[in-house]
Amino acid sequence: MTKTALIVIDVQNDFCAGGALAVPDGDAIVPGINAMMADFDAVVLTQDWHPAGHSSFASSHERKGPYDLIDMPYGPQVLWPDHCISGQSGAKFHKDLHTTPADLIIRKGYNPDIDSYSAFFENDKVTPTGLEGYLRSRSIEKLTMVGLATDFCVNFSAVDAAKLGFSVEVKMDLCRAIDLDGSLAAAKDAMVQAGVSLI
Repeated sequence: MTKTALIVIDVQNDFCAGGALAVPDGDAIVPGINAMMADFDAVVLTQDWHPAGHSSFASSHERKGPYDLIDMPYGPQVLWPDHCISGQSGAKFHKDLHTTPADLIIRKGYNPDIDSYSAFFENDKVTPTGLEGYLRSRSIEKLTMVGLATDFCVNFSAVDAAKLGFSVEVKMDLCRAIDLDGSLAAAKDAMVQAGVSLI
């Protein structure tokens, strides 16, 4: 029987109502995610975990604002408001998210020089987070992804997982998007092209 994992992406205070980078309606997905956890062989939570002054923060670049695009050594990078700073309240999981069932918490974006959207790789596309090895060691083959935001961290995680050979589905009703200049439509196309099932 195929073993399954629920991958819960970045359901953190800064991405929910009142947060530094709030995703519209982000809080609404929490009860549905909690209700699903018991249905999987493993539950993995990911957590954006940036040092202060991270290179992806607009505040780290003169004459740049949030959502500007710059070139980094690893490619184009959207600049964000300061968010999910390690150890601060914004980086904590939403208070209603059940964290006890989690088998693993993956923290990403802690390298000050490279952002990390994907649960599997930093944005240089080569530096692994360790999640793939964990899932392989558990003989997990099928992944269901939920969380924030559909068009960035969920998208990158799902595409990377599919490229690594996992069977991947994204429950769209338990994700919410930023939708920056058409990024949601582009993300949907990228996921479908990678072989991800959008359900």
